[in-house]
Amino acid sequence: MRLSRSLAPVTVAVCLVLSLPYDALPHARVGAARQAAAAPEEPFGAECRTEVSGSRVVAYCHNPYADTDRVRLHIECDRWWDLDTDGTPADAGPARTVRLTGRCWKEVRSAWVSHQKL
Repeated sequence: MRLSRSLAPVTVAVCLVLSLPYDALPHARVGAARQAAAAPEEPFGAECRTEVSGSRVVAYCHNPYADTDRVRLHIECDRWWDLDTDGTPADAGPARTVRLTGRCWKEVRSAWVSHQKL
């Protein structure tokens, strides 16, 4: 039996997909959702308080948990010509408080702290 030219590429593609190892095939994420619900993560993340005073920003982050939290202050300035900044990361160890500072030349539009688990 001879395959037509239009059917040959489809047949080859199906054969290749069927010959893939089981791990290479996509899986539904239902099992991952059940696994996440079964094993709750430990609490994480420093509690941060951010204060804006004119063009200056100060954030105090206290970490009450056992894992170190790398915190970083981000500032978005209000004026289009004023540079937004991402501060230097600081490690907030267990039961430690860190102080983060930054500023704009003029007004501050928003400021927030990002967290990274080490």
